[in-house]
Amino acid sequence: MEHSAEPLVDVHAHFVTPWYVEAAKAAGHHHPDGMPSWPEWTPEEHLRLMDAHGIEQAVLSISSPGVWFGDRESAVALSRRVNDYAADVAAAHPDRFRFFASVPLPAVDEAVAEADRAREELGAVGVVVTTNAGGVSLADPRVAPFLDELDRRRAVLFVHPTTPVGWQPAAPELPRPMVEFFAETTRVLAALLVGGEAARRTGLRTIVPHCGASLPVLVDRLRLFASLQQSPGGAERINEGLARLWFDLAGTPLPTHAETLISRVGTGRLLYGSDYCWTPPRLVADQIAALDTGWRARSHGPWRDLTATNAAALLAGGPAR
Repeated sequence: MEHSAEPLVDVHAHFVTPWYVEAAKAAGHHHPDGMPSWPEWTPEEHLRLMDAHGIEQAVLSISSPGVWFGDRESAVALSRRVNDYAADVAAAHPDRFRFFASVPLPAVDEAVAEADRAREELGAVGVVVTTNAGGVSLADPRVAPFLDELDRRRAVLFVHPTTPVGWQPAAPELPRPMVEFFAETTRVLAALLVGGEAARRTGLRTIVPHCGASLPVLVDRLRLFASLQQSPGGAERINEGLARLWFDLAGTPLPTHAETLISRVGTGRLLYGSDYCWTPPRLVADQIAALDTGWRARSHGPWRDLTATNAAALLAGGPAR
């Protein structure tokens, strides 16, 4: 299929391998996050999907449940293996694939070392983390030294939701990506915003998936509670932190979600995300068709050109706008 617009860059694209799935199942993840089964993935199938929809590049990453299954040494070894594999795929298709490196959080020192190795030796364009690892939240003070190191290196950080701690009583029969992923993303980002951590890390470029989850709806409430707590500069810290976040359009951006997000943050930090291979090809096609036909191009500009330009700025180290 030919497209006259700027070719897309997909910043929310996943891969799995048989040996990764085997390791996850050995740790008990037979139905990952309550989903019925694991997806299958090959570079060739991914390239066919990209060609069908005008996607020039995809930035690959491991999705939930990530690489931490409770053992430090195993997590380090699995991180290295998935990053080496992703680097090989990117080297075989240098114009089509890039990757975000997995790291063995909550082992902070090992995570810093693997992030450095993957970025400096393997060519990773950023780092992927889950909202919690082994029950340790990304907003936990124990993880702060890792985020500070990424901030110092002006790294790109892709934050992906995973099953939250204590999810069972809330929705035991529902797959966690349906509701719990949004709740988990929103909780973690709210903590980083209200606590001022997002504002403080001026070099870190953080991608939030799924149009920011529930954050676009709740940001006024965050500001309200910051004022109720009489925290000096609380609302300003939230605004500054929000201005450092980038957002992908994975999921169901239209007709409501993307418009609410744009009303909060504008369009200068919007990115395209397919969520393939966890999102099947037919649903990727539906999402792109909805954007092609329902996007308010007259007021927002063409979505393909917009997100491609934003992705180029992000991955090249450009400023948030």
